[in-house]
Amino acid sequence: MKQKVFILILTLFITFNINAQDSLFVKVPKQYSFEFGYRNLFGQSNFVNNTTHGYGALFDYAWQLSGFKGKKAKSFITVPMGYTVLLPDNGASKQINMLNYGWTVRHELSRHPKVVPFVGYGLLLNNMRIDGTEGSLFGHQTQFDLGINFNTNTGLKYFAKIEYSYTSYPQFNEPERIRLHYFDFRFGIRF
Repeated sequence: MKQKVFILILTLFITFNINAQDSLFVKVPKQYSFEFGYRNLFGQSNFVNNTTHGYGALFDYAWQLSGFKGKKAKSFITVPMGYTVLLPDNGASKQINMLNYGWTVRHELSRHPKVVPFVGYGLLLNNMRIDGTEGSLFGHQTQFDLGINFNTNTGLKYFAKIEYSYTSYPQFNEPERIRLHYFDFRFGIRF
């Protein structure tokens, strides 16, 4: 008998808690972004291929983390996937292709309805292939963004940003890692 009463009380308690929290559950707004732009490789160590300019594109899927009721600026966590091509500077250089994916966080710095500055940072995995070389290198990428969203009445947001990235790759039989430093200038759209 005591066990049945305990199970009944526990069931009522769990049911009450679930029903009480029902009003707290909110469907999290999502956001899609597509961006493209120019990349400049301005610093490198332990890497001899001369490729300093290129282009890239990236798609990301974001979930809003804060700013739901408009009292605070919005924050997002995103899952990006991008592809970048660095073109050879001369005949001795080879084209580099990079695939990157991971997690980024973006904080809007204002609640202004038309122009909203933002900062972002991310940790990504990066796969680099060099034309004419068998295999690829797998490393990590850390990035920091600074940009501006331009909101429209249609629900589309255009944006421009500058991005700094640091990428590191291991080398076989070498104590030093390959280190690459980039600046990106990107333009895009969010919907």
